Amino acid sequence: MKRVFRTALLMSLGLLTPQLQAHNADSTTATAPSADDQKMNKFISDLMQKMTLEEKIGQLNMITVGFDVTGPVVSKDVDANIRKGNVGSVLNTFTPKAARKLQEMAVKESRLHIPLIFGYDVIHGHRTIFPIALGLASSWDLQAIERSARIAAEEASADGINWVYSPMVDIARDPRWGRISEGSGEDPYLGSQIARVMVRGYQGSDLTKNNTVMACVKHFALYGAAEAGRDYNTTDMSLVRMYNEYLPPYKAAVEAGAGSMMSSFNDINGIPATGNKWLMTELLRNHWGFDGFVATDYTAINEMSAHGMGNDAQVSALALNAGIDQDMVGEIFLKNLAQNLKDGTVKQEQIDLACRRILEAKYKLGLFQDPYLYTNEKRAKATMMKKEYVADARDIARKSMVLLKNSNNTLPLKKVGTIALVGPLATRQRDMIGSWSGAGDWKQAVSLEQGIRNVAGNSVKIVTAQGANFTDDQQMIDRLNAHGGELNVDKRSAETLIQEAVQAAQGADVIVAAVGESQGMTGEAASRADIGLPGQQLELLKALKKTGKPLVIVLMSGRPLTLPWEDQNADAMLETWFAGSQAGNAIADVLFGAYNPSGKLTATFPQSVGQIPLYYNHKNTGRPYGGVSLDKYKSRYLDVTNDPLYPFGYGLSYTTFQYDKPELSTNTLAMNGTLEVKVNVKNTGNYDGEEVAQLYIRDMVGSISRPVKELKGFQKVMLKKGESRTLTFRLTPDDLKFYNNDLKLVAEPGDFQVFVGGNSRDVQMASFKLQ
Repeated sequence: MKRVFRTALLMSLGLLTPQLQAHNADSTTATAPSADDQKMNKFISDLMQKMTLEEKIGQLNMITVGFDVTGPVVSKDVDANIRKGNVGSVLNTFTPKAARKLQEMAVKESRLHIPLIFGYDVIHGHRTIFPIALGLASSWDLQAIERSARIAAEEASADGINWVYSPMVDIARDPRWGRISEGSGEDPYLGSQIARVMVRGYQGSDLTKNNTVMACVKHFALYGAAEAGRDYNTTDMSLVRMYNEYLPPYKAAVEAGAGSMMSSFNDINGIPATGNKWLMTELLRNHWGFDGFVATDYTAINEMSAHGMGNDAQVSALALNAGIDQDMVGEIFLKNLAQNLKDGTVKQEQIDLACRRILEAKYKLGLFQDPYLYTNEKRAKATMMKKEYVADARDIARKSMVLLKNSNNTLPLKKVGTIALVGPLATRQRDMIGSWSGAGDWKQAVSLEQGIRNVAGNSVKIVTAQGANFTDDQQMIDRLNAHGGELNVDKRSAETLIQEAVQAAQGADVIVAAVGESQGMTGEAASRADIGLPGQQLELLKALKKTGKPLVIVLMSGRPLTLPWEDQNADAMLETWFAGSQAGNAIADVLFGAYNPSGKLTATFPQSVGQIPLYYNHKNTGRPYGGVSLDKYKSRYLDVTNDPLYPFGYGLSYTTFQYDKPELSTNTLAMNGTLEVKVNVKNTGNYDGEEVAQLYIRDMVGSISRPVKELKGFQKVMLKKGESRTLTFRLTPDDLKFYNNDLKLVAEPGDFQVFVGGNSRDVQMASFKLQ
């Protein structure tokens, strides 16, 4: 539906104020609807004229239905509600057989035959699992990231699913927060680029095709800024920070055409996002022009009562009035909206508008034309984990890995001698696919041990030892295993496990220590106050170090960790995240040099948890610390430096790259002009390799304080050993814009610095003026 229709309706409801009309005229400009839009609008208007109030409210209701291998397990109440038309969408049901059973119930047995939407958490792959989202982002390879979403869409759509709860675009700067694993890290520019390609990968160019799915962008908004890194916690920030640092990826996803959004659990300015009219209507719809539908997160409307927003009836009205269209699982709209309407706390037009948005989504997905578009069992069998998908998973996993340290060229390993492969992640398959791995089967994942055997062949002897449990804390074990942690605990003492690993190491040429977090220690409701290596793993590493053998740490985690001892003492350290179905093969490819690592961090690694939040694009203070240790009255710590352990954008290679000073096409950029930044990059090492060249700017004087650096461009290039290439970046005044204190997007004349380098810290600088 074109904005001309929506604008008139919003004005009639009093949801579009004159101030917002004036401020956001570009977002609500009336345009003539296309022939396709006219056809859709007429179809839905005709359908809604036939619908009862109960049926309209039913479209706003999402249920969850689990199933076993024989099909969906449908309770009596759910069965009756589907037949009465009281269900608009279904969560957690997939496979063509299961989806078809429910779809037939809705289409054949409900009065108006309205089809269901089937939604599922497809975060980093469906059956073929790719690296966790933080790992995907660390590839800085937009083509590879889009490819992962395209494959996920192919598999999910063949498996009965037409709506996926992805991408998660929350900016996160606190690695204690478990869900940092699901997003792209700390930077709004990179996060925006990734949001766009993920939406495009899922939705393609035509949602009516049976190999596309509708994206649901989450979590709107600011969920990644939860206080203390504690999941579901309060969020509080200024509008300036919100607009400049946290909102851009959501807006980018809207501009990419995302069909739906999901509300977040946190409050914003004292009002939970799910009941926040400013957020859901004034900003999202009136300002940004979003014309899809908004679903809540799981039972988020009900949970507003715990926020202190009132009883069920009150929060039901609050959510609908805010602009929420569909209630995930809580069934609070189903139970309360009819009475809300009688009480006058909601209007008929608001119910109609929410219903229309849901029906539009079904129309756009082609479900009214063919309700069974996504339930072809033959297609499902031919699509899942195709050979080329598995090959892509291996390649994309390799691209995601970040080499943190490599002293004395310890890596790549040679395919000779004996390797002591130790640590709790040495042989496990379950953790390879990480948290939120959806329909992925961990039993099909390649363990690190198997990957090394596959890549190194029979010329390498491998001796394995567990060395440590992830944790020996029984309360933690119980807590994790109660919710899918799947920890298998070795009951022997920590000392015995370490001694066994040391014995294995003493007879080896090199130690590969596979340490980190278990998959259950990251993701939703998996915040950690201490983000060092859990359990006795650090003690294991210290004992291994004493053997004098080269120590290679293979680190698997869903977040940045605090690793000061590891950084000082490891000979090499490779961050592999949770790399997916092909994890073991991909890690082995990197360890043995079949692939030269090229990943770069998208979230800062702190030295200490006490530095959090720590991120590269911070603002300066009036007393910045300049590195003089005896300067007291500066913004600093007494016990550690302000520096990160590893900065944003950091990542090593088996080769080295040299950057010349950037050359500018002009020292003065006009308001309607373009500035070219050229920089020569040379591969000065002994291996061919890929480098991510990163461009940052700094606005030296602004009407508000500006960050010390902001990412504004990057290029990933392959350079053969000895090869040089001149890269060209282009900057326009649009790249220099920010939201000022009046929330106007402006580029202010003045002095700027531009930086180019291989990470946010190690850069070459030039200067120019905007006028």
